[in-house]
Amino acid sequence: MSVMLFGEAPGPRGADQSGIPFWGDGAGITVYRALVATGRAEVPETAWEDWDGARFKALGLRPRLLGTALSNAYPACPTKDGEHFHAPSNRDLLAPPNLARLAAELAQAAAGAPGQLRVIAFGKRAEWVLSRLPGAPAFDLQPLPHPSAQGLLQGAPNRGKGMKLDDLRIAWQMQLQTLLAPS
Repeated sequence: MSVMLFGEAPGPRGADQSGIPFWGDGAGITVYRALVATGRAEVPETAWEDWDGARFKALGLRPRLLGTALSNAYPACPTKDGEHFHAPSNRDLLAPPNLARLAAELAQAAAGAPGQLRVIAFGKRAEWVLSRLPGAPAFDLQPLPHPSAQGLLQGAPNRGKGMKLDDLRIAWQMQLQTLLAPS
């Protein structure tokens, strides 16, 4: 691997259903568009028709990743009631088993990297925990706002007032494509 992408946590209707980071999440479609555009993933054509993690799992649809690894800062979809997603807490993120998992995933990805592993963190929570990771191999951390509507609006100038969400998604995708390009 030469690049590893980290989200915050699996989304309830996407990755929590499909078992693959961003695969079926509303925010994930932009991630996979950038991966495909840069030659880092192959996505079955039928996936674009209805982007839904449960559907992907039922049909056995999976992306093929090329030189790229995907993960999340927290491995499970955090909910209090089994339905409504909430951000993982600091306690969740800094729990020793979670930190050990993150360090092991980074070590595995770095072992296959031709140079220093480039890690792209989506959102402040992913960036926060990855910058506090003891025992992890050296990596180049590149933060981006989370690709969800909320993350894009919060990361935009003036919190996105007067801007179109589609324009923010396109700009974000272009930023990710730039970071995914070989250095």
